[in-house]
Amino acid sequence: MTTVALFGAGGKMGMRLGRNLVASPYDVRPVEVSPAGQERVKAAFGLECLPADKALAGAEIVVLAVPDTAVGAVASAIVPTLAPGTIVVILDAAAPHAGHLPERADITYFITHPCHPPIFNDETDPAAMADRFGGVAAKQHIVNALMQGPEAHYALGEALARAIWAPVMRSHRVTVDQMAILEPGLSETVCATLLDAMREAMEEAIRRGVPREAARDFLLGHMNILAAVTFKEVDGVFSDACNKAIVFGKDTILKPDWLRLFEPEEIVASVRRIT
Repeated sequence: MTTVALFGAGGKMGMRLGRNLVASPYDVRPVEVSPAGQERVKAAFGLECLPADKALAGAEIVVLAVPDTAVGAVASAIVPTLAPGTIVVILDAAAPHAGHLPERADITYFITHPCHPPIFNDETDPAAMADRFGGVAAKQHIVNALMQGPEAHYALGEALARAIWAPVMRSHRVTVDQMAILEPGLSETVCATLLDAMREAMEEAIRRGVPREAARDFLLGHMNILAAVTFKEVDGVFSDACNKAIVFGKDTILKPDWLRLFEPEEIVASVRRIT
């Protein structure tokens, strides 16, 4: 069995990954500094957390399930001690893209991130329908990047990624730069911002007298069909009135140069802000 040292095992992400890892053909060695987190790991997985040096001894893969702001510090503390050929797995492109990983040519850096269960899906099981994040019951796609290391290590990293994010449909290979475009660029700076703006707009409709349930039901239902048409999930087109509203809305809501958010320097600045 491949030995995996899981750092941050008792945290939110570590607990998510741990559930799948302990059910997979991996020898999992959890590492957690928080006493409360250690208790969570023991209660959920029946495993005792180990000191970092014991967990790393002979470990073939090291997973850093720690916040973006902590990746650099944790990596700097452990990477110099790793055996050559060790695969270090990071769960987000932010810290690697920002240059927070220590330089060492004889180890592998592999980055993986979930796409999360898609809005348009074929799930019918209640547990899968309720799994919005993924990694529990709902199928999802994932993205992976081999930042450095031998090509053969991509398959090893992808196998681990499929295990921790299971059940997985498509697994996409991208570069680190492309992953940073996807997040924070596409998913957070754009998508999360516009969704939050839609929530604010709903609250404004409510403030102006629309009943809360009516406003929420109306918005979420229209998000469903409008998204289906926009992303070609269904064979349909918008009405002339809707197209006119879109033209007016873009001119009113969006700055003319908003796509500059995807310029390399803007992505770098965004990544620096969150790390």
